[in-house]
Amino acid sequence: MTDLAGAVWRKSTRSGGSGGNCVEVAANLPGLVGVRDSKDPAGPALLFAPTAWTTFVSQVGREPR
Repeated sequence: MTDLAGAVWRKSTRSGGSGGNCVEVAANLPGLVGVRDSKDPAGPALLFAPTAWTTFVSQVGREPR
């Protein structure tokens, strides 16, 4: 299990302002990017390799092919 105690979480700029669909990302972890639901900070987090996260983010919002 990965220790996320040192993670520095930031809320996505795409998160809704009404406190609804909020995502937080921690990019300061060695070799990992953490993603969690800001409404449940003690809940589970998804962990991605930095290259996988970069690929995902670059594809979000693009039109389907």
